[in-house]
Parts: sequence; C-alpha cells; structure tokens
Amino acid sequence: MELVWYGHACFRLRGKDATVITDPFDRRLGLPLPRMQADIVTVSNDRPDHSNVAAVGGSPRVVDGPGEYDIAGVVIAGIATQKREPGRARAPRPRNTAYVIEIDGLTVCHLGDLADVPDAAVVEQIGNIDVLLIPVGGHETINATQATEVISLLEPRLVVPMHFRTPELAIELDPIEPFVREMGLKELQPQPRLSLSAGSLPEETEVVLLDYRHRG
Repeated sequence: MELVWYGHACFRLRGKDATVITDPFDRRLGLPLPRMQADIVTVSNDRPDHSNVAAVGGSPRVVDGPGEYDIAGVVIAGIATQKREPGRARAPRPRNTAYVIEIDGLTVCHLGDLADVPDAAVVEQIGNIDVLLIPVGGHETINATQATEVISLLEPRLVVPMHFRTPELAIELDPIEPFVREMGLKELQPQPRLSLSAGSLPEETEVVLLDYRHRG
C-alpha cells in the first residue's frame, strides 16, 4: 500500500485493488487543490475542509459516518468519537467519525477531527492498528500533548501526523514542532510517500512526517 499526504487531513491510500481518499478539502483552506481519483472517499465530518467529495474523480463510493463497509476489497469501520460537553472551555464540536481501514493486509486508522482523547469504549472499537493518521495541531482538534496520549493508548506501529500548520493554510493551527518535542524527537525529515506492507512495519512505534508538497 502506498500512502501519500495531500495536506491537512487528506491522504491517498493506494492498494492493489482500490484507492481510498480521506477528508478531501476545498480551496478555502488555502492549500493547492490536488487532482484526485479514488474508488472510495471517507469523510470524517461535514466541514468544507474535510468533505469536498466533488474534488475526487472516478465516481467513488462515499463513506461519511459510523458503520461497517466492505467496498472493492477494502474493509472500513466508521467509529463515532465523543463530542465536547456543554459548559466546557470550548463549545461542542460537530460530529466526527474515525475510520479504521483494512487494505492490503494493513490496518490504518484516520482520526479525522478528533476533539478529545478517546474513552475506553472508542479505544476498544478502534482495536489493534498498524498505521495511525493523527491530528496534532490543536485549536480544532487534539493538541500535541493529547496526541501523544492517544498514541500511547492505541499503540500503533507507525504514526503519521496531520492537521497542523503548514505555510499556505488559511486556518489557525499549531505547527508540527510541539508534537515533535512531545514525542521526544529532535526533528523529522519529511518524506514524499510511504510504501508499506505488513512485513515492513517497525517493531516499535515510529513517527513519519510526510510532505504534502511532493504528492503524486
């Protein structure tokens, strides 16, 4: 399976038999809109920076909420994550769906706009995963400190941060550096893409930064 980051929360997972696009964004986000084709599109929430399905060619099947799906050999579980409660420091967030995607013998979890550290029930529903696509930029989602807690709960083999500040972004998010520090790393060298198989995964949890400017 090949993993490419298009920016924000949008990834392309290209397997042997099907291609999945997650959370396609629109031009209002400030990022250049990529040319995308897919068999499946997952949408974690209905905000325009996560739900621009019209930008994806190929007449894809759209998955936009909790449930179980089996499409073109890709098995997907949509899991509702908790909202912020009224009376807390920030207003309640819109609904969010995390997706566990089984493709080419790998289990990938895309957390969407996760707003809080998940409770035990959500952690159990997510289960064992190989690759975690996790927001780290705060403001609209969990921040760097919360992201490290989520990683310790889910124990993925590979972590790919997303939803943080990049140069063109038109919304306020924290940069990647706080997350790098929280993970005890000195720096991350961006990679253009990842080619993954079950046999290529690290034994211990590793963090990989993808570069959305070198997408293909």
